[in-house]
Amino acid sequence: MNTIAQIFVVLAGVFHLAVFALESILFMKPSTYQRFLIRNEADATVARPWAFNQGFYNLFLALGALGGLVAGGDKGHAISLFACACMAGAGLVLVAADRRMLRSAALQAGPPILALVLAAVL
Repeated sequence: MNTIAQIFVVLAGVFHLAVFALESILFMKPSTYQRFLIRNEADATVARPWAFNQGFYNLFLALGALGGLVAGGDKGHAISLFACACMAGAGLVLVAADRRMLRSAALQAGPPILALVLAAVL
C-alpha cells in the first residue's frame, strides 16, 4: 500500500478512536450526546448502552485499520483496507438512516474511502 493511502488509513483510525471515546467514555456529557441528536439526559440514559456498544465497534475498526498498518505486508494491509471498507459502509448506513447526519457520515466515511481509492490506483 502506498504512503498516501496509509496516511488516510491513519486518519480513519484516529477518527474512529475519537468516536469510541465520545460514545463509550464521554457519552453522558450534554455536549456529547447532543452531537448524536439526543436532546436530554433522560433520553441519553436510555441510549447509553447502545452508544457504549457502538463505541466499541468503532474501537475495533480503528484497531483493525491501525493494527494492519503496524503488521505491514500484504496481509496487514488487507486487514487495514477491510477495516476501511467497513468504516465506509457504516458511514453510508448512517446517512441513509438519517440525512441530518450527513456531516458525521462524511467525516466517518471520507478518509477510509480515500484510503481505498488511493490504495487501488496508486
